[in-house]
Amino acid sequence: MEFLVREYISAGEPVSSLALKKITDLDVCGATIRNDLQELAKQGYITQPHTSAGRVPTQKAYKHFADKIEREREREFDEFIVRQIRYAHEEMERQMQMMQEIMQKLEQDNLFEILNILDKWHRKM
Repeated sequence: MEFLVREYISAGEPVSSLALKKITDLDVCGATIRNDLQELAKQGYITQPHTSAGRVPTQKAYKHFADKIEREREREFDEFIVRQIRYAHEEMERQMQMMQEIMQKLEQDNLFEILNILDKWHRKM
């Protein structure tokens, strides 16, 4: 159904089973696609303006299509947030490690090493 909706939006005319076969590159016969389209019509997702015409998505199909896109975008956003949190956590770990190194050098009164560490830290910023 997604291919039919996309093709109808793109072409602006009813979509035939042959057009769907070409778009999807499915290795099935046209009758199989027509049977699937008939089932989608029974479920109210598509309509056929007249017998020899291709199929047209209904409001129900558009809603399903839009909801699917919304779910995908929400999932992508959730994954983005998780990646950002991981990155921030890793960065905090690196900063903490650097601070530990500085504290160790301070305890050893090694000013030259402290300056080298601070220089590295500054370059990363």
